[in-house]
Amino acid sequence: MGAGAVGGYFGARLQEAGEEVVFCARGENLRVMKEHGLSVESFRGDLRLEKVTATADPRESAPYDLILFCVKAYDTDAAAQLIEGCLRPGGAILTLQNGVESESRLAERFGTASVMGGNARVGAELAAPGKIVHHSTGAIEFGELDGSSSARALEIADAFRRAGIFGQLVADIRSRRWYKLLWNSAFNAVTTITRRRVGDLLDDPDGLRLVRTLMEETLAVARADGAALTADHIDELLAHSERNLRGLKTSTHQDFERGKRLEYEALSGAVLRVARRHGVEVPATEAVYALLKLLDAGRKT
Repeated sequence: MGAGAVGGYFGARLQEAGEEVVFCARGENLRVMKEHGLSVESFRGDLRLEKVTATADPRESAPYDLILFCVKAYDTDAAAQLIEGCLRPGGAILTLQNGVESESRLAERFGTASVMGGNARVGAELAAPGKIVHHSTGAIEFGELDGSSSARALEIADAFRRAGIFGQLVADIRSRRWYKLLWNSAFNAVTTITRRRVGDLLDDPDGLRLVRTLMEETLAVARADGAALTADHIDELLAHSERNLRGLKTSTHQDFERGKRLEYEALSGAVLRVARRHGVEVPATEAVYALLKLLDAGRKT
């Protein structure tokens, strides 16, 4: 659900591995996939799917065992309405969206038992309609909201392994979602405001100091919210970024360049809302949130 860079990449790998996949897309991307299929240019090996099942209405091929929910956070409610009644009994809606709030929003509509949480650990870009460029990583880490190793979770993990996209089956998926937000709330925000890639921030002492400050604020909020994270996780993420992500253009930066809405509410906004709930001061996050909001408003004019 949402066959852009993330959904398109994982869906392509699953289809290549023999799974029956339906891509839900819209606009020119949908037209090209229907007429010409889907191509992936990847450092792990290029992939060309001459024929895919693509639709704007997921009800056409329902019901589904698994729905990878990959839409932007601001499209959550509209996309959720489209998949009403599309899930097979016992199936799962696995959200791979940014932030830490989508699980609860989906659970309110579909019930907690139908929802799983996950992180898309992938650097990819929708370079053109029907064409994905895969730059880095490429795995899904996920888990049941109650922390169990359910039969369906193990079955999904096996399918992901066959497709080469399995990262980890996580017991504490809430903490892992916060772990990803540690990175996104800092790097997505600053790369978009400055129009720079990850390596540019790492190389600039002041840029790196700002990134670390934002990560430290997110860490304080995450810990107040019960996440099992420490300062070591910040160092771990920065080291990973230096080794693997220097050339990455973040998804929010990509959205800005394409004139699309910015997903700042799911990133900086989520940190702010939880911070206010727990009484945690986050002045740097407040500043970048205001800047992203103004940047987004200016893009619309």
